Amino acid sequence: MTPAVQAAKRAGIVFELHEYEAVEIGDGDYAVAVAAALGLPPGRLFKTLVASVDGRLAVFVVPADRQLDLRAAGKRVTLADRAAAERATGYVLGGISPLGQRKQLPTTVDESALAWETLLVSAGRRGLQIELAPGDLVALTGATVAPIAK
Repeated sequence: MTPAVQAAKRAGIVFELHEYEAVEIGDGDYAVAVAAALGLPPGRLFKTLVASVDGRLAVFVVPADRQLDLRAAGKRVTLADRAAAERATGYVLGGISPLGQRKQLPTTVDESALAWETLLVSAGRRGLQIELAPGDLVALTGATVAPIAK
């Protein structure tokens, strides 16, 4: 059981796990490939991005088929390098979850998440997604909701 799943269980929220055959991380968009593997519209599966905002790491959760709008995310924003993201969250790239991170980083969820009854995010490892209500995601991560995807 991953730390993300443990966090959801501790919180007592309703969730469902979805396993899939892990896809290779290549030049394409990993999150879109995961949505396809699960037979879901890519706007319902959200990817977790770690970025440096003014020198401090933060998490941004955006739909699989969209990108983080760096301007909307703040001033001096760059995506964190792989090693920094993995070290800060305790997860490997392709399996970074907004839930159950080693140290909970400030989190922003794209406002489009609220349009879904449930959405999916990584459950903390490649090949596993967790489906939960957007309100539960926001509550468990202490997230801000904002228009951050383009």
